[in-house]
Amino acid sequence: MALKHLTFAFLAVSLAFFTTIAPVWAEPFKIVGFGDSLMAGYGLNPGESFPEKLEKALRNNGHDVVITNASVSGDTTSGGLSRLDWSVPDGTQLVILELGANDMLRGIDPALVEQNLDKMLARLQERKIEVLLAGMVAAPNLGHAYGEQFGTIYPRLAEKYRVRLYPFFLDGVAGDPKLLLEDGMHPTAEGIDRMVAKALPTVEKALAGK
Repeated sequence: MALKHLTFAFLAVSLAFFTTIAPVWAEPFKIVGFGDSLMAGYGLNPGESFPEKLEKALRNNGHDVVITNASVSGDTTSGGLSRLDWSVPDGTQLVILELGANDMLRGIDPALVEQNLDKMLARLQERKIEVLLAGMVAAPNLGHAYGEQFGTIYPRLAEKYRVRLYPFFLDGVAGDPKLLLEDGMHPTAEGIDRMVAKALPTVEKALAGK
């Protein structure tokens, strides 16, 4: 009987010991893709949007991440500003901010675009959420003056808030009909693959805090 009690006591102590030293598993790094139809996956099948394919690429490279797609097709910077607080949940560690394309297509004053993006960056900074700012360029038909004004928004804000800048979200895809839907503006699934491949090194640097 004494031996039996001793055995149970030993097992209890051992269990308590291993429970105490068991590793605490870290939660995945939480990213939110916050943008318009280019980020939302307009015209694509489930699993083909930029956030979904980026998450898969990051996981394939050994990063434990989860990316939430909080994008709305047709959204402008004004719309993004109005929904930012409830679209980006607490606990988010990185936001990929991609807005401005619809403002540009509507010819909205670049000063207003910059003002809206500025406010979004300020709010995210107040919440201590890192940002990767995805830039956009103006279509040539809007004229040189508009294109020049619009094109300086993203680098200037990235410098002001000291956030990482990916200069052109559609880099490698814009103007290539093989990688765009019939509307000539939105990327195909193959176009998303190209975008993810080009953006991946920048995103990985953001994860590493470099």
